[in-house]
Amino acid sequence: MKELTAKQVEELVTEGNQSLNIIDVREDEEVASGMIPAAKHIPLGSIESRMGELDKTKEYIMVCRSGGRSGQASQFLESQGFNVINMTGGMMSWEGPTK
Repeated sequence: MKELTAKQVEELVTEGNQSLNIIDVREDEEVASGMIPAAKHIPLGSIESRMGELDKTKEYIMVCRSGGRSGQASQFLESQGFNVINMTGGMMSWEGPTK
């Protein structure tokens, strides 16, 4: 599984990389406290039923609170043929802007 640190993801966001696809797999009450501005919210429990919203030709960066659930989501999506990267440290390590 590919991984990036929160700092590396922040640098990609800061560079204005328009091809970034960030998926936040935290629960509703967790994202209410802020999420990465470019992120799409798909709770971990909904990944399987909502993976039709994702495009296998794109790369996705998976985010959660500390990196564990996003790792689970990454492994699952990778097994389904998706190109994914886990953001290690999760939002606990995120120092960039949130929405």
